[in-house]
Amino acid sequence: MDSAKPLSVELNNSFNTLMVSCGDQSQWPQNAGTETSLTDWKDLPMELLLRIMSIVGDDRMVIVASGVCTGWRGALGWGVANLSLLWCQDHMNDLVISLAHKFTKLQVLSLRQIKPQLEDSGVEAVANYCHDLRELDLSRSFRLSDRSLYALAHGCPHLTRLNISGCSNFSDAALVFLTSQCKSLRCLNLCGCVRAASDRALQAIACNCGQLQSLNLGWCDSITDKGVTSLASGCPELRAVDLCGCVLITDESVVALADGCPHLRSLGLYYCQNITDRAMYSLAANSRVRSQGRGWDTGKSSSSSKERDGLASLNISQCTALTPPAVQAVCDSFPALHTCPERHSLIISGCLSLTSVHCACALHPHRAGRAILSNHAY
Repeated sequence: MDSAKPLSVELNNSFNTLMVSCGDQSQWPQNAGTETSLTDWKDLPMELLLRIMSIVGDDRMVIVASGVCTGWRGALGWGVANLSLLWCQDHMNDLVISLAHKFTKLQVLSLRQIKPQLEDSGVEAVANYCHDLRELDLSRSFRLSDRSLYALAHGCPHLTRLNISGCSNFSDAALVFLTSQCKSLRCLNLCGCVRAASDRALQAIACNCGQLQSLNLGWCDSITDKGVTSLASGCPELRAVDLCGCVLITDESVVALADGCPHLRSLGLYYCQNITDRAMYSLAANSRVRSQGRGWDTGKSSSSSKERDGLASLNISQCTALTPPAVQAVCDSFPALHTCPERHSLIISGCLSLTSVHCACALHPHRAGRAILSNHAY
């Protein structure tokens, strides 16, 4: 690797700096009467090595350090749980294959690419060695085939977050099998996976992944109400659903999500032009039903509770069939939805007929100032 030499020099310089900052070694505590002498960075205790690597925060240095000696490789292999190769501009697949057997305790791995590099053999290496993996980002991996999903299904059954956005070669059969093995998935990004994201796949997700909280189906244009209604029924913990560009869905999908997913905080419906007022009134009605069920009063605490629990983001841009009264009803039902510039969480661009819709901040400007200071989940 071209960067190995300068990083080794940097390790050397870092060691010398450490020695200077620590002062005279004769004043260091002794371990069971045995003197400790550090003359080179290879002599660093494993605990200190891991601590330094965590502070440095440079994954390239971690990789170089793993090649220093057997001891360091073993320590980093057991101690490093989070690794990103986003910086790798060339030969990522070869790098992944060479590293997988070293970092067997990885829990978070990002292999997102600027240009396509990763191949099935790289993902198979990860699946063969990294069995504790919880989070994996494979976005923009245009060269991958179903082999990768089958390998992950067999080797990484504990996945909770998976990003395969833009992986257009995956089939729905492979995705169905993956969900049958990775039943702990909580966050799944399928944006642009036009072959994998089908009604059949959504039915499998609903059946196998009941704890799913976030699902991105952006521009998966073969999805219909059949798949979304199954999803809403089987995944009641959903907090965020992106259906932008799913041009075949209708009000039935939104009604099912409103009825079946009480914790929904973010909903993307950009360019879903079959959505009508019925969908908006369904969202608003479910907000009122839940308010009554929880015994919220009409005072200040009611608004605060609804901001924490109700919709906080809604994208209905280019949904040209919607009318102002229906959208205003949604905005009034969910105090966390804002049309004001400071928040702008109700997105209605491209809908010229909805320019009269406004959030409460338009009537009470002081609310916007307070709201900016609060922290919301989505």
